[in-house]
Amino acid sequence: MVLEKGIAEQVEAFIAAGRPSARQQSIDDRRAGYLASTALAGETESFVSIQTIELEAMTFRVYSPLQSPAHLPTVIYYHGGCFISGGFATHDNQLRQLAVLGGCRVIAVQYRLAPEYTFPAAHDDAQRGAELVWEHAGLFGIDKDRVTLAGDSAGGHLALVTALRLKAAGSLRPRQLILIYPMVDATAYFESYVRNGKDYIITRDTLLSGYEIYLPGVDRRHPEASPLWRDDLGGLPPVHIITAEFDPLCDEGKALYQRMTEQGVVCTCQQYLGVIHGFFQLGGVSRAARDAVRDVAYRVGR
Repeated sequence: MVLEKGIAEQVEAFIAAGRPSARQQSIDDRRAGYLASTALAGETESFVSIQTIELEAMTFRVYSPLQSPAHLPTVIYYHGGCFISGGFATHDNQLRQLAVLGGCRVIAVQYRLAPEYTFPAAHDDAQRGAELVWEHAGLFGIDKDRVTLAGDSAGGHLALVTALRLKAAGSLRPRQLILIYPMVDATAYFESYVRNGKDYIITRDTLLSGYEIYLPGVDRRHPEASPLWRDDLGGLPPVHIITAEFDPLCDEGKALYQRMTEQGVVCTCQQYLGVIHGFFQLGGVSRAARDAVRDVAYRVGR
């Protein structure tokens, strides 16, 4: 088991610092730390236009290739951050890259964060955000036949639950889902929470404390807290899952693939080796990250 060189350097620094626990940090410090990590995202793509749209008190950031046609294949994207941090600024580089590499429209949804807003605020915003994009397709410039729901970590969770809510409501149907190391099991059932839980920067404590802050008083087996265990996955559009070798969530991503396949969903799962949770945003130090961004862009734009 070998980490990519750029990732290994970050992990070594984390261990040398005494493996600082997210539980000992304030929310403000956790948010600032996440924002600071964007220094590892690589060069900023400049051949992109960016627009901010506000509808029904929700804010969307729209990324488009320069001189693009009026209607493009689109990804509605939900950022990660353990339900307590993240936003347009933490994901700007990746969203720019997806738009240009995929020749697609990227619409980022800013959902409410905990502890200011707890469950089901983020879930409700994620669903309403998708509905608003669909209802205002002309304003957003989307091709309704080619809409992907995607997200990383907590955002992958929200993309999945949003698709399940939309399916149950019989409303819009995305063409596909792309779930990047999604948080889908709040019970921390799988062994990778132990195997990869302490050394790899985004630790067991980081992830579980996010659930605790967002889900106070909520049963961890609630179907919208742990969608992995649901029996109504059938009927979803095709799903692609990305996992990371040294991620506490690695095993649950593979389990989600298995459960989806058992329930008749067309599903693929790709594990990236030598990388950790959050690697999708580390394109400045990780070749796997750059490869993953290109792959996601291709899947959205094809």
